[in-house]
Parts: sequence; structure tokens; C-alpha cells
Amino acid sequence: MLGLAVGIDYALFIVNRHRRQLKEGYDVAESVALANGTSGNAVVFAGSTVVIALLALNVTGIPFLGLMGTVGAASVAIAVLVAVTLTPALLSAIGPRILNRKERAALVPVHGAHAAGPVDGAPAARAEKPLRPMSTVVAVGRVVLGVAVLAVVAIPALDLRINLPDGSSEPADSTQYQAYSTVAEEFGAGVNGPLLVVADLPQPVADEELVATQLAIGEQLAAQDDVVAVAPAATSEDGTVVAFQVVPVDGPTSESTEELVHHLRDLSPVTVDTVDGDVELGVAGAASGNIDISEKLSAALPLYLAVVIGLSLIILVVVFRSLLVPLIATAGFVLSYFAALGGVVAIYQWGWLSPVFNVDTPGPVLNFLPTILVGVLFGLAMDYMLFLGSGMREAYAHGAPARIAVVQGFRAGRSVVTAAAIIMISVFGGFIFAEDAMIRPIGFALAFGVLVDAFVVRMLVVPALMHLLGGSAWWLPRWLDRILPDVDVEGAALERKHPHAEATEATDDAASDERTGAARA
Repeated sequence: MLGLAVGIDYALFIVNRHRRQLKEGYDVAESVALANGTSGNAVVFAGSTVVIALLALNVTGIPFLGLMGTVGAASVAIAVLVAVTLTPALLSAIGPRILNRKERAALVPVHGAHAAGPVDGAPAARAEKPLRPMSTVVAVGRVVLGVAVLAVVAIPALDLRINLPDGSSEPADSTQYQAYSTVAEEFGAGVNGPLLVVADLPQPVADEELVATQLAIGEQLAAQDDVVAVAPAATSEDGTVVAFQVVPVDGPTSESTEELVHHLRDLSPVTVDTVDGDVELGVAGAASGNIDISEKLSAALPLYLAVVIGLSLIILVVVFRSLLVPLIATAGFVLSYFAALGGVVAIYQWGWLSPVFNVDTPGPVLNFLPTILVGVLFGLAMDYMLFLGSGMREAYAHGAPARIAVVQGFRAGRSVVTAAAIIMISVFGGFIFAEDAMIRPIGFALAFGVLVDAFVVRMLVVPALMHLLGGSAWWLPRWLDRILPDVDVEGAALERKHPHAEATEATDDAASDERTGAARA
């Protein structure tokens, strides 16, 4: 999913820049090089944030998550390499045919887009409307509306419960669901997820006292709430370990079973008349293991968030040469993340719109989904921020007033962000109706997360905040400005050096001199 989505997005970003430059009169070779030196540069840093977010999955301490993150990061790195190598080569081979016939017919010679008028036979260029920044009232309204909507959508996330899905989460016509429901109806839901309780005895028990010991321990286990039945399961050859099967009243993913696991562990140690010393209890089994993994993932999530956000903030400060813009980008991701979790909880845990999303039995959310969602959604959110923010930074670096730069950057990047988001949503959304119960909520979480991040956070809230901040959005302490490397992701220095820009500057200077002379006359 991720490799397909970012592979298209990164190539699209470079192609979009190249097409725009061709329409402005750049020749093919110059445009390809400039697109790769600007948008390609942004792609490298955008991909870096995704790679960091995915590789950081290794800090969770869950091996399968670390493996997923590593392989996902490798696919993103390959997508970046393809975007900045194969894509420019293909653009050079295709030449002006990247534009349709109507667009090619309207082209003017090199530098002609900035000349006094069109060439013979070429249609006259339409006068562009002067750019106007949004009003402050509109900006405040956008911020309030966007944040309020996301906050409301995120409310269900407060009730998040995680676990691995069981047979009850499968489609009603599947054999897994039919087997689970039949066992639950005939023998009770707890038989689908029995617990294995192991008693470690301080010394071996004689054969004649074994039954009495098992009975004494079993009675204490059976006396607990939410226990339906207890049965001896096995005894070690040396008589020091006794195992019991404990059947809970509810299924393996229920809250009562989770509480029972903790309660049984809290009983340890117990005393038995037939044994000298304390008897230590341990709880295992598939249901217990899923609960333990879920809790380990929950405990690792704050550290994972801190690592991902911390490293990526450093990258964004280097890219944008600003302190406030990275903070805005990260705060926007937090809103998107909890809104996506809220949507998942409402549909897959609470059962809202369950017929639409084919949720037969609502239950806990997939236990590693919140962690995976951080890695993937954070990387994609930073992609969109770079696609829009680099355009704003580019306009600002070329001398546009801060609020005009917001409008210029937004206009330059909104089409590619819209297309990229639609591609992502389509790819991820295709997995919402997969047969596997574990895949469906992942597909929905990623698709919905991209939807709210791209169209609410990046295209509604962020431009409004950038307008409100004005020039202070690009503030950076002088001491930090001196030590940070100048990566020039917007290509400001590159564009000032290439011949097209020099010709443009010369034309603009001549026009300025002519206006000055006329004014003096």
C-alpha cells in the first residue's frame, strides 16, 4: 500500500513542477533539471520523514512491527530514488509531449513567457489577476472551524480499546465466524479463549496429595468473578508445576476477560494447606498473550511518538529554516492522528455505520493499528506539508510578502496535494473491504487519516495559521541560522543562477528602468 502510494505521489510532485515550467516557456532540459533541483529536493526530505517514522517502529520492542517498519522504510527509500532518477529521465525522453496538444500549441519560445508579448500566431497570454491574501477574519474562521471539526471527530478516541481480532470480527459468512458463534452458543463465549494458569509449587507434591493440591488451587481460581469453569490440565513429571484451564465468562477480546487476566495474576502468591510455602501463579494462553502484546504496544507508543516527532522536527527546521512552521506541521498531524483514531473507534469498536463498512460484530481495535498509524500518517502528513510549505517558502525567499507568499505557495501546491491525497485515499480505501478483519481497519484508518490531514489540516487550517503569523512564521534565531545547513529545498539559489531566471531578471530590470524614466519625464 505504502510503496504504491508514495511512489506515485513523489513522481507526481516532480512532474507537476515540470509541466508548470514548460507552460511558462522553459525548454525541456532546463525544466527537468530545475524541477529535480527543487521539487526533487523536497521529495528527498519528504521521503526522509517517512523513512524516519517507519524505522522508529523498531523502538517499540515488538519484532514484527520493527520488521514491518524496516521493509516499509525500504520501499519508501526506493520510491524516492526512482522519483529523482528514473522520473527525470523519462521526462527528458517524453519531451514536450508531457503536455497535451492545446498546451503545446500555446507554448512560447524560451524566455518568451517573460517577453513583451507573444510570438506570431501564439494566443495572447491572459492577464493574471493580482494575488490577494485572505482576510484575517476568514483566517480565524478557518482555524476555529477546522480545529473544532477535528476535535469532535476525535472524541471517540478517548474510548479506545485495543486487542487482536477474534473470529467474531470476521464476515458472517466466513467459517471463522460460524465456528466462533457455534462454540459461543453451545458452550459459552469463554470457551473460544480459555486461559492457561500455571502454578509453580515450592517443592514436589506426592502423588497421594496431588489431587488435593489441584482441588485447593482450583477452588481459589473458580471463586474469582467472571470464571465459568476450572479444570486441571497437566502436571510436570517432577510434580513441581501444575497447569489449569480457566474458562472466562466472555470472549477473548472482552473487557471482563482482560480484567480477569490481571486479577488472576494479582492473586499470586497463594497458600495451599498441602504445600509448605507460597504457590506462584502465572497466566498464559492466546487470549492472555494478545492482552500482553496490546499493553506493551500501548506502553511503547509515547516513546515512539517522541522519537518520530523529535527527529522529524529537526528535519523540518532545517528544511523550512523556521521554528513555528515545523510546530504547526506537527500540531496538525496530532489533530489528524486522533481524528483518524476517533473514526476507527466509532466504526469498528462502537459499530457506527457498520452495514456500510461490513462490520458484523464491533470489538476492540487492532492492537498495533495506533502505532502503525503514527508511522505512516506522520510521514504522509509531512509530505503534504513539504509540498505546500516549500512553495510558500520559495515565494517568500524570492521576495514576496509573507501573506502573499502563502497564497502563491498554496496555489502552486494545492493541485498536486489534492491529486496525491486522492491517490493515497484510493489505494488505502481499496483495503477497507478486504476479507481479512485485520486489514480492513488499517485501510480505513490510513484513508480517513489522509483525508482529514490533506483537506482539513493542510489545505484549510495551515494556510490560515500561516496568514495569521505573517512574517513571523519564518523567524529563526540568528545563532541557529548560522549553524543550520542551507539545504535550499525551495531552490531559491538555483533559480537565481540559471539562465532563464537571469533573463527574467534582466527583462524585469529593463521594464523597471523604463517605468522609472517615464515617471521622471
